[in-house]
Amino acid sequence: MRGNEKLIIRHETPEEYREVENLTREAFWNVYRPGCLEHYVLHCYRDREDFVPELDFVLEKDGEIIGHIMFVRAHINADDGRKIPVMTFGPISIAPEYKRMGYGKKLLDYALEKAAGMGAGAVCMEGDIGFYGKSGFVTASTCGIHYYAEPRENEVPYFLMKELTAGYLEGITGVYRTPEGYFVNEKDAEEFDSQFPPKEKLRLPGQLV
Repeated sequence: MRGNEKLIIRHETPEEYREVENLTREAFWNVYRPGCLEHYVLHCYRDREDFVPELDFVLEKDGEIIGHIMFVRAHINADDGRKIPVMTFGPISIAPEYKRMGYGKKLLDYALEKAAGMGAGAVCMEGDIGFYGKSGFVTASTCGIHYYAEPRENEVPYFLMKELTAGYLEGITGVYRTPEGYFVNEKDAEEFDSQFPPKEKLRLPGQLV
């Protein structure tokens, strides 16, 4: 980041939905799979009850939208029978030409601070500890919070958590499940993607699917 650039983090507006969906598409295209689904997840999530509009932010650099993040309400199914409210987030998108320059962390840290101000006690998510660890995330299974899709005895390196209120999860063990809104119909996603400029889907090393 340059010292003289003008950065603004603000709420996304409805007029910007398609621009931000295209940004998300560009950010994730061929990253985890040939093509991507993240822009369709974002498109669908804005109408869901667990979407948090107060934490729907864009990052502007010199008047251009280069980043976006959204948050979702979730919960941990605690072993004592309680449902412990938490949040998750994603997709978090940075335009490809601005990746690995510190913009993603700046946007994430800002949004986490706002989530804490709203009373969110903790955040759980799936991601790379190499990046998210810089913002205070730890491997959740080492703290007794387990990922629904993995055996409880496994240490799951991609399932992460961060307390936003100190001690919020102290003494709590349980299981976290990814909110249903992140699971979309791939055929519907393909139809949605056809509304955007054509892009080549590639099978690349390191993809998950």
